[in-house]
Parts: sequence; structure tokens; C-alpha cells
Amino acid sequence: MTPAILTINAGSSSIKFALFERGDPLRPEAALRGELDGIGAQPRLKAKDAAGAVLAELTFAELAGLPADEQHHRTLDFLMQWLREHDGGWQIAAVGHRVVHGADRYAAPVLLAPADVDTLAGFIPLAPLHQPYNVAGIRALSALLPGVPQVACFDTAFHMTQPEVARRFALPRRLSDAGIKRYGFHGLSYEYIARVLPQHLGAKADGRVVVAHLGNGASMCAMRARKSIATTMGFTALDGLMMGTRCGAIDPGVLLHLMEFRDLDAAAITKLLYKESGLLGVSGISQDMRALLDSPAPEAAEAVELFCYRVSRELGSLAAALGGLDALVFTAGIGEHAAPVRESVCRQAEWLGVKLDAGANGRNAARISAADSRIDVLVLPTNEEWMIAQHTAELLSKGDLAS
Repeated sequence: MTPAILTINAGSSSIKFALFERGDPLRPEAALRGELDGIGAQPRLKAKDAAGAVLAELTFAELAGLPADEQHHRTLDFLMQWLREHDGGWQIAAVGHRVVHGADRYAAPVLLAPADVDTLAGFIPLAPLHQPYNVAGIRALSALLPGVPQVACFDTAFHMTQPEVARRFALPRRLSDAGIKRYGFHGLSYEYIARVLPQHLGAKADGRVVVAHLGNGASMCAMRARKSIATTMGFTALDGLMMGTRCGAIDPGVLLHLMEFRDLDAAAITKLLYKESGLLGVSGISQDMRALLDSPAPEAAEAVELFCYRVSRELGSLAAALGGLDALVFTAGIGEHAAPVRESVCRQAEWLGVKLDAGANGRNAARISAADSRIDVLVLPTNEEWMIAQHTAELLSKGDLAS
């Protein structure tokens, strides 16, 4: 049997997973990866091997109609059965979970004890759309794999290095003391980029770097010495940049107006801001940047323009927080693949010293800045699953987990 580390990213309607062969070093390519989606309706399992070949496409019709929380547990049970039956010879040594919120309690990955799981459940009010499902995944795998260590890796942990002034809202101190502050998210993605930066920038990796994680969820992070100094997301993953269906930063007075004059309650506002806004809301066409870039509709162009404008404004803000800029890194789905978005952002950042190599940008090259650009501009793929597996493997190697 080959020891392996399973990574789990559990959401409300889908669970992404990957399996990494345990080794020293841990290879960045997953031996297999996939997704359990359709949870809450009719769950499906899709899995591919390291080469991208489809290993399974299964529909669990017998789970249709069950409550979503029960479906979560049952679909993970099916995943474990499939992994046991799949001819891979894998023995799961540990499970690493992406957990959105660690509050101020967790600044690093942790081997989970039952008390920790209860603590994480207590953070649900801080991330009600994500944390319940992270905790549900942990509890389900703990029951399905008794004795197998479970590790939590936190999206908020990377941003614990931010200075206190960057984390504070201008609210009464009693609210700040109660935990109403800027936490930041996408930390596992930023941590991965921080790890690989020296391979691309050398000593400049420890300079003033802004990383733009642009996908259906989008944020940016200012780094110095490869540590988070400031980030666009705040108390929730709703703040900052415009996203696929999320509005990003908004005047709080808009919310008061909607409550008072449009009779929207908390549930309706939540749906509006998280599910109906962003690229989808502005375009009225799609939340998918690829579809908008291909569309001739003026509304699609307006949505793309607003997205790029918001990124450009936040870039200026983060450069100010750093006291200048040495490098800009694009990552995640849009950042890695949407050359027109990168071109627009770089053009609007020429005042910072950015000069784009149009040919390299069109090829999605790793370095897209011109030879005479004062700012290095990179396109680097992120790998959050490997980051989770790596943290879990490091704990294993330290003897903190049973091997």
C-alpha cells in the first residue's frame, strides 16, 4: 500500500478533493483529484488521474432528496468507498482540510482534537456561508476514517502577520475587541505563491510584491519579505474586489437603503451580495470571465472594464501600503488565463513603472513584463491543494501525527 495524503475543500454544494503520494519531497502533482458536486440536489462524483484522464463519473441518485448535511456525509462515504475500490493501492495517512476561518486563535495548521473542531464550529458566525461545511467535512471524515489524523489549514492564517492598523475598522472598540476586524482570505493560495517566488524573482522575492488572486472569488495581497502586509478581503470573503457573483467593497449606506426602502431582510441582502452581483450582476450574462470576454454585448464589456478598474484601484492602494512596488503576480483562474484582463490592469499601472510584453502576455508566459519594465510582472499558477498536503506532510514528518 502506498501512503497518501487526502485533501478536502468542502463547500455548501461541492467538495473538492485531491490525493498526494506521501514522499520527501511531496510532489506538487496530485495522483488524482476530483469533485463531489450537486450536493443538496443529486450528488455526483468526478475524478481524474495525474494526466487528466477521467477515472470516474458517477451519479448518486439514491441520495437525491436527502437533507444537505446528510448528503455531505454520505457523499464522502461514497468517496472513501471509491478510493478503496479504485486500483491505486492507496493508504490514507492523514487528511488535510481547507478551513476558511481560524479567527485569531489559529495562526498555523493544526492537528485537530475534538475540542478544536468544536472551536471551529464556534467561528461559524464569522463565516456562515463556508465554515459550517468545512466543519461538516472534518466531522464526516473523522467518523469515516477513525484513527486517521485530521489537519486543519486556515485561509486566514497567512494574514496574521498584518499590522494591527491594517486589520482595524473605524468602529467602537467594543466591536473590535469582539472580533469585528479584517481577517483576509485566500491565504493558502498566497502562501503557495510566497513559497515559489524565489524561483522566479531571486532576492527580489522578499521585496514589495502584490499578488492578485483573480478567480470566481478574487482578492489581492501586499507582501513584504513574503509575508502579508495588507489584503483586500476583510471581515468576510465578500469585501474588496468585484468577483464572479460577489459585489466586493460597497458603501454600507447602500445596505441601509435596501433595508429601509426596498424591504430587504438579511437573507435577501445575503443572496443579492453573494449570488447575484459581481460579473454576473453587472453583465446580466454570466459570472464566467471567459464568456464575457467572448461576448459582443456592451454589458459584458462594461463588467470586464469594471473588474479591471477595481483591480487597478486596489493595486494602487496596496502599493501605497507597501511604500512602493517591485513585482506584481497574477494567479488563479482569471489571473492565469485571461490575457486581456492582465493587459488592462498593467496598462492602468504604467504610472507605477509597469511595462507589459504583449507577446509574452498573449502566451500566458511566466514572466510578462517587458525587459525595460521597472516592475516584474509574473503569471504563476497557484496550488492550494498541494499547500494543504504539504502542511499535513510537514506535521507528519515532525512526528506530530501518527505515521
